[in-house]
Parts: sequence; C-alpha cells; structure tokens
Amino acid sequence: MASTYTPLGVELMATGENAGTWGTKTNANLNLVEGITGGYVVATLNAAGTGANTTALTVADGALTGTAQSRVIILGAESAQAITGNKVVTIPNDIENTYYILNNTTGASTVQIKYATGSGDTVTWSAVNKGWKIISATKNDGTNPDVTEVVAGGLPGGSDTQVQFNNSGAFGGDANFVWNSSTGLNIGTSKELRLQDNTGGEYIGIKAKDGTTSYTLTFPAATGSADQILTTNGSGQLSFVDNSGGTDWQAVKTGTYTAAAGEGIFANTTSGAWTLTLPASPAIGDEVSVVDYAGTFDTNNLTIGRNSKNIQGSAADLTVATERAGFTLVFTDNTQGWLLKNN
Repeated sequence: MASTYTPLGVELMATGENAGTWGTKTNANLNLVEGITGGYVVATLNAAGTGANTTALTVADGALTGTAQSRVIILGAESAQAITGNKVVTIPNDIENTYYILNNTTGASTVQIKYATGSGDTVTWSAVNKGWKIISATKNDGTNPDVTEVVAGGLPGGSDTQVQFNNSGAFGGDANFVWNSSTGLNIGTSKELRLQDNTGGEYIGIKAKDGTTSYTLTFPAATGSADQILTTNGSGQLSFVDNSGGTDWQAVKTGTYTAAAGEGIFANTTSGAWTLTLPASPAIGDEVSVVDYAGTFDTNNLTIGRNSKNIQGSAADLTVATERAGFTLVFTDNTQGWLLKNN
C-alpha cells in the first residue's frame, strides 16, 4: 500500500512501505511538522500582476514549499509589497487550521481570504488595515467551509462607534463615549474631560454647560507672546492679542521717558521739569495715563511730547502745570490724535 498525505502535506507511510528510506521520510515529516507549528511562509500577491487577482495558497506533500502549510503567513512580502487592486487569497478546501496572517501590503486595496470554493464566511482586510489577523479555517460540512476572524479578548462591547475600554477584563462601551468619523471624539451628557496632575489626585475638568447651543472653539496655531490674552472673533476662532484691558503702571519716573501704549506713569518733577514722550505709532484706543507723583507739576511742569501725533487736535506738545494732576490720553486718529479721557 502506498503512502498517503494529510491535508497539510504530512506523509502517512503504510506498513512495509519505504524500506531503506524510512529515516529520511521521517525526518522530512518532522521538519514539515516543525515548519507547520513554528515557522512562517511568505505568499506573494503579485504573481499574476499588481492589480486585482486571486492567489491560491498551496500544499506540497512531504515538503516545506507549500504556502498553506505554516500557521504564520505573511501576505505580500517581508518588506511590504505594493498592490494596486483588491486581492483574493484562497485556502485548499480540505484544510482545517488556525492561522496568524499579516497583510503586509501597501496601497488602497483590500485583501480577502477564503476557501477555494463554496459560499462560506470570508475575512477581509480593509484598504487601510495592514495588520495581523488570527484566522480560523473550518471545513464544516465541506460544501461551504468558513474562514472567520478570532478576536483576542472577546468581541467589542457596546454599540457601533462606541470607544472600547477595559471593563473587568472584557471590552466595554458607553453611549457617552463615541467616535464619529465626521466630528471626532464625542463625550455625551455633560460628562467631563479630566486632565490629571502628576499624582492623579487633582485634575482640571472641561465639560459643556447644560443647554449649550453648539459651537466649536479653534485654538491658535502658536502660543502667542508674554502677557497676551485669548480672544474670539465671534465665530469660535481663538487668537492671542495684546492685553489692553488694564493699565500697566510703571515705577516712578524722574526724567525723560517714552511711554508705551497701555502704560501708567507716576511722574516725579521734584528735581526739575522734564518731558514724557507719547508712543510713536499708536493705534486707535491706545492709552497712556499720567499722575503727578509729588504734587510738583505747578512748580516744575511736565511736558507731554506728542511724538509727531496731534494732541487734542493740535500739532503741539502739552504742558501740564496743575498740582496733583491725573489724567489719561487715548489715541483716536491722525486728525485729533491723543484726546483727554479724564482729568
């Protein structure tokens, strides 16, 4: 009686057969079993071209050259193979096995694995899925054998689009934690996004106010400059701007000084009259505030240098001669220039 072969190519030698070659064939079988259980094979998908076509995984009886005989199969090439059409990979109908298969291709095409014939279940890598899958190939009744994906750790929890998390050792989902391909990550019912500190004991929470009208805030592309504040354009586009909402009071000045927009100047003229010069290129709304620090403006006048812009509509410097004077100048335009806001 001649030898027979298993579906994965292992030789089953009949009693009395292969006299003188038993050792060679036994070693070949052992090598084959080792390759089936512990090795891997590479199955190119472009033997018939880079476009859409079918690649049949094969069995070589008594040899290690078949592409369906190892549990670990790399589809494509070890360094990734470019494909330009959807690929189909078939398994011989008489095989039952559990495979670890890597779709190692590039290109926006799918790869499907199935039995050679029949209408049983199939498994498909999407055009963007280039990872590993655990595949169970089961003949069933032999007419419509199934190829199914084994999901490690169980099936996903929850409903479609829910983000998965560890739920007592199994996958879990929550209707308030959902991924939407158009809008991104959604956290529902005013739940918080919590940013923990380095101890995990304290956090900053961000959440939507109940009854909120929907809007989106888009952050600036850069961090801005020191002391700037974050503002919106009314449509949710945020930007950093200079803080003009308060007066930046300076240390007491006792001599010639050029003020910057937004500054407040304590002017001390005790030692003699001097000139405080206004900013050179002011914008509408820029302000400079002045206070008579020592009550000596009437003795030693303070001159406000206009720095090429009008003051109160006049192309002349302003002389302040009132004891304990305090006032703010605000810039309007090149016609009126700096105007007294209060005095």
